[in-house]
Amino acid sequence: MLLVNKSLVLSTILLGISRRFTVSSTKTCNMSGEICPMNQNVTATASYSPGEHSVAYVTAPNEEVAKKIGHGLVSNKLAACVNIVPKITSIYEWEGKINEDSEVLMMIKTRTSKVNQLTSYVKANHPYTVCEVISLPIQNGNDAYLKWISDIVPSH
Repeated sequence: MLLVNKSLVLSTILLGISRRFTVSSTKTCNMSGEICPMNQNVTATASYSPGEHSVAYVTAPNEEVAKKIGHGLVSNKLAACVNIVPKITSIYEWEGKINEDSEVLMMIKTRTSKVNQLTSYVKANHPYTVCEVISLPIQNGNDAYLKWISDIVPSH
């Protein structure tokens, strides 16, 4: 269960994406130091179909559970990337009582066509009785990043 404002979620998404592909003036990716061709001479194109990809949100009780699920999603080609945001607070009603718990948030980038399989995988590997799996379609973004998601997560 999760209760956050929209601007916090948007800023968290942008932070995760910017951390993934932050480049210096010499066009090197900060994650591995290699030249990052996807950021060289990239221009916006009209080739992206809005909604082809989605971001799924899943909360977990701790980083250990989130990492296990995240590794499984990426290994099984159900997600291209899973960001784990530590130390969120969730306030929710469960079984007639208001609860407040510390959790972690997974932000999962995938193809929209894989959301049902992703949901099944999370449900099968999550400790909660009713786990949160919600998704939103990606309407636009960095073409190179969206292509990378397509390259990692097969369409079939």
